[in-house]
Amino acid sequence: MTSPGPLLPPVEVALARAVPSLPVAREGQRLAYEPKFDGHRLVIFRLEDAVRMQARSGRIVTRAFPDLEAAARPLPPGTVLDGEVVVWAGGRTDFASVQKRAFAATGSRAARLARELPASYAAFDLLAQGGEDLRPLPYAQRRARLMALLEPLGPPLQAVPMTTDPELAATWYEALTAIGVEGLVVKNLDEPYRAGRHWRKVRHAETRDAVVVGVVGPRLRPRSLALVLPGDDDPVVSSPLSPAVRAQLAAALRELPEAEPPAPPGELPTALDTVGTRITYRPIPPELTVEVRQESTVRHAATTVTRLRVGE
Repeated sequence: MTSPGPLLPPVEVALARAVPSLPVAREGQRLAYEPKFDGHRLVIFRLEDAVRMQARSGRIVTRAFPDLEAAARPLPPGTVLDGEVVVWAGGRTDFASVQKRAFAATGSRAARLARELPASYAAFDLLAQGGEDLRPLPYAQRRARLMALLEPLGPPLQAVPMTTDPELAATWYEALTAIGVEGLVVKNLDEPYRAGRHWRKVRHAETRDAVVVGVVGPRLRPRSLALVLPGDDDPVVSSPLSPAVRAQLAAALRELPEAEPPAPPGELPTALDTVGTRITYRPIPPELTVEVRQESTVRHAATTVTRLRVGE
């Protein structure tokens, strides 16, 4: 296979669509099952003289992960990995800690957080090697190359576990909740890597965690929240908060410092709400985690906050 040149950021990433039950292979089909880590999607580019890291949105976030940048330097130039950043705490993945890492605004803060909350990288695909674009290859071939590449390196860069045995996959689906893994991603071993929702995912819970990065309305009594969901870095605006959730949030928001530096009203960031309208929000430090429920509407997913997670 030939390539017109090295694969460079940004690249559009492959995504998964939700399905209600664990898929099984049809006749002539070969499936792979992988744990679904709720972390921060990250594409790692080992260039000739540097390492670059791209979030799902295409934003370059290398500065936020100095530990992973150092870990990626031994990779051969021309390598491009796709995977998820996770932080382990108490034997479980901790999505809130991942977001603290991802939103580190300065080099000094990123370095401190790298010491306090060291990141691991769960690689699930190899998009390029030696400058060769591997995306057209079947996943089975990309997976074999990924394993051969990462096995000599070891943590914090590791390939996610994978099985082609549906019975073992079912066991994983039930057992891995103990370490914070809420589901599986299912891929066709014969398919190339394509942007869009060609993979499938199945989850245990209808709810998931999200990190609060901003408020819409008064700071201590917000109407809605700007949230970052697992695997994404583009904030979304929640549905209007219930009175009970507003009451829960009031005390927690009062204890948070203002974002530094506070943005003038005309320069506030925006995020999409449940009908696709861009809404301005006031940034806050990514210290609060909420439980959310997502429901599909005609055009967008409505994100409803069900409760504030406290001390969990």
